[in-house]
Amino acid sequence: MKTIASFKVNHDTLTKGMYISRIDGDAVTYDIRMKLPNNNDFLTTGAAHTFEHLFATFARNTKYSDNIIYVGPMGCRTGFYFIVRDKISHTEALKIVKDTCDFIKDFEGKIPGSDKSECGNYLDHDLDGAKATAKDMSEVLKDWSEEKMNYEE
Repeated sequence: MKTIASFKVNHDTLTKGMYISRIDGDAVTYDIRMKLPNNNDFLTTGAAHTFEHLFATFARNTKYSDNIIYVGPMGCRTGFYFIVRDKISHTEALKIVKDTCDFIKDFEGKIPGSDKSECGNYLDHDLDGAKATAKDMSEVLKDWSEEKMNYEE
């Protein structure tokens, strides 16, 4: 089988940040790397789950909502994929993620979509963990720019 593009990225040198993972037609996939790969510090399932609910809700309530395709955690628990239509520029996508992290780090209240009737694992949420992750990513991304969004060779 052909090796997929994300497995060709050198995970030994990959740092936290936001990267353009791939472009497929009008769909752009971003790699939002929140943890260093293979460093024994991974997103907990509860924190990732809560981050996903808050990220998806916030992003889909922006003016860009019609061009957001998907928000979801990586199986390795080191980050998230954010897939948008190319009508959103890389700079705009970065701003959405920065604004999302600011929203999550300060979030108080009931997690959207966390009732039993709305969620397939409603007991596995960790708001404090999601907020800590968002706070860390706010720092990582504060000086991030489109010029930094390409993987290092």
